[in-house]
Amino acid sequence: MEICKIVFSVSGVETWFFLPPLVSFVISFFTSMAGVSGAFLILPFQMSVLGFTTPSVSSTNFLYNIVGIPGGLTRYIQEKRMLWPLAGWITVGTLPGVFFGYYFRVRYFPDPRTFKFFVGAVLLYLAFSLAKGMLKKTDKKAPEAKTYEIDSVTTNLRTIQYTFNGTPVCISVPAIISLSLVVGVIGGIYGIGGGAIIAPFCVSILRVPVYTVAGAALMGTFITSIAGIGFYSTIALNNGQTAPPDWLLGFLFGIGGLVGMYFGAKCQKYVPEKVIKAILALILFSVSGRYIWQFFA
Repeated sequence: MEICKIVFSVSGVETWFFLPPLVSFVISFFTSMAGVSGAFLILPFQMSVLGFTTPSVSSTNFLYNIVGIPGGLTRYIQEKRMLWPLAGWITVGTLPGVFFGYYFRVRYFPDPRTFKFFVGAVLLYLAFSLAKGMLKKTDKKAPEAKTYEIDSVTTNLRTIQYTFNGTPVCISVPAIISLSLVVGVIGGIYGIGGGAIIAPFCVSILRVPVYTVAGAALMGTFITSIAGIGFYSTIALNNGQTAPPDWLLGFLFGIGGLVGMYFGAKCQKYVPEKVIKAILALILFSVSGRYIWQFFA
């Protein structure tokens, strides 16, 4: 197996060349069904398993998003499950937030131990958000989706309205923009683009069907990741150095994500919503618990 090992020059990581795409394929296959690229799990894998803990790990995570997300977007667009107005408003909010997130990352979270605690807190929030949505009882069972297509979309500065599975849906634009701005800051620090928080919030709080929010969340993450990698590659840190990604490592993660997200988006409509949420919640609780514990150990 030694012949399969490779040393990445930027990060100093030494591992088998097939491991990054394999890990990202498995992660992104499941997470893309909920509109999450999987970057929020790729990051702890890079830090804990591969030992990549410099600020460049965040920009490498952004590169993974840029390469991998088009796989999922392709399927959602082809199947007419892309809610373009929601994707646009998410981008409007998260894009400026990513810049401020980058500033906080290099100024206040250069220590990997502190950064891991922050990561754990974000993941724990996501876990509780998903679990709360799963446990909450509803008065009647939601109708089973038949076409999975988004119809009759209208938008203005106040709301986004559309029809899904014969049911009208209305989303507050100010709420989306406000949340996206906060999420953009967190995403800029974490290197995830923000979609990992936007998606569960839309599903749990705003009651947006997961089948319609997934594509928009991925699109928002894709666009903000482009901005994020630009900030990390061109704006100097406290030591005067920039934090560009490990291009080869990020590309290998991205290739696995590209294939995983394509098939994840394709299979999404065949998987019950509760199953998707349960898988994500279990993973989130596990990773967040470990990262928070290491801060106090």
